[in-house]
Amino acid sequence: MSEPKAEDFSQLREHLRANDIQAFRSEFLDLHIYDQGQFYLKLEEDERQLLYAYLSPKEMADMFDVLEEEQEDVEGLLKEMKPSYVAEMLAEMYTDNAVDTLKQLDRQDVAKYLSIMSKESAAEIKNLLHYEDETAGAIMTTEYVAIESQQTVGSAMRLLKEEASKAETIYYVFVKDVNDFLVGVISLRDLIVNDDDTLISDIMNERVISVKVGDDQQDVARTMRDYDFLAIPVTDYDGRLLGIVTVDDIIDVMDEEATSDYSGLAGVDVDEVTENPFKAAAKRLPWLITLLFLGMSTATLIGRYEELVSEASILAVFISLITGTAGNAGTQSLAVAVRRLAVQDDERGFMSLIIGEVLTGLITGFVTGVTIFLIVGIWKQNFMLGFVIGMAMLCAITVANLAGSLIPMVMDKLGFDPAVASGPFITTLSDLTSVLIYFNIASLFMSYFIGS
Repeated sequence: MSEPKAEDFSQLREHLRANDIQAFRSEFLDLHIYDQGQFYLKLEEDERQLLYAYLSPKEMADMFDVLEEEQEDVEGLLKEMKPSYVAEMLAEMYTDNAVDTLKQLDRQDVAKYLSIMSKESAAEIKNLLHYEDETAGAIMTTEYVAIESQQTVGSAMRLLKEEASKAETIYYVFVKDVNDFLVGVISLRDLIVNDDDTLISDIMNERVISVKVGDDQQDVARTMRDYDFLAIPVTDYDGRLLGIVTVDDIIDVMDEEATSDYSGLAGVDVDEVTENPFKAAAKRLPWLITLLFLGMSTATLIGRYEELVSEASILAVFISLITGTAGNAGTQSLAVAVRRLAVQDDERGFMSLIIGEVLTGLITGFVTGVTIFLIVGIWKQNFMLGFVIGMAMLCAITVANLAGSLIPMVMDKLGFDPAVASGPFITTLSDLTSVLIYFNIASLFMSYFIGS
């Protein structure tokens, strides 16, 4: 289905404003749910009020299941609706999506909506609300089909037909025993091709890959990626089946984690694109102020070598070249290190990885150093100056490469998010170390630069 054109939405808007309910519902409900959501988000508040009157809470729930909006937007949209309408809509949504929505609201609103819902719907949502964020429990859904191992295929198919409309996926049917322990899995295909009187225990796959309710969402995503699953069961720590995580939730996790990592590497919240300048500035300033003080230490360090620079002014020409190149090398190393940690590449030991990064730094530093040695030597007709610049480049790149790899690894060992070892931080740290290296090497060959 192609993306709706602006005039399609324009026609819908006309039906909405003309109170032509039948024409509006016919065209609107014919759209893909994603396109329904895009149309909804383009409306003004008075137009959305008409929409609430035209659509049932169930129809709104289908649309809200796919909406991915900022906290303030979701909260504002829900406040436009009557509380009873919101409560019924949330009850009709898939439980995991309803929980994600409620987690963006304050506690008073959450309590208000839960108190209006039916006890059964409220209980399902409450069961998921207490799980810690970014765990399997927080992203799992309880809308799934589970059968017992002693059922026949015929009875399982009847149950499947009854429950299919409420389940997020029916391609995998998980099998449990009478005590709710996960004991197997069976595909929809196996149910279809086997005779009705066949026992589930005779055809189910007992080698079930599952995750624990407290597992980190990144670990869940890796497992589903490695095994190419569309869904994976979630159990408690005793093995009782609690829910499932579906592939659409994992896509959201991957997007969230990628955004988080990129925000850390850039030292800024990349989701701030819709915010006003004052809020965006407020989020960026802490990083910038912190980096400002680190930058001041670099400036102070350069000041300590003021006498050296005054005697050999040519050294000042190459400061930004060395610091910039070292910073770039450190950022490259940081990106690789964060990616390695993200995919849990633990095949090599810690010391082996460090040695590898040192060798990488030495190789890249050597090639870069030789290149700048030749350029400076020919340009300034002073190969000793070229040697100093090249040697400083070699050492600065090696140190920056090691720092860019070592810092996120250490942070990960300490239990912190390695992505917060951001690019700007590594770059500023590289400036400090490369200046120190540069001037110390230059001071050893001071006599060759007097009068340069």
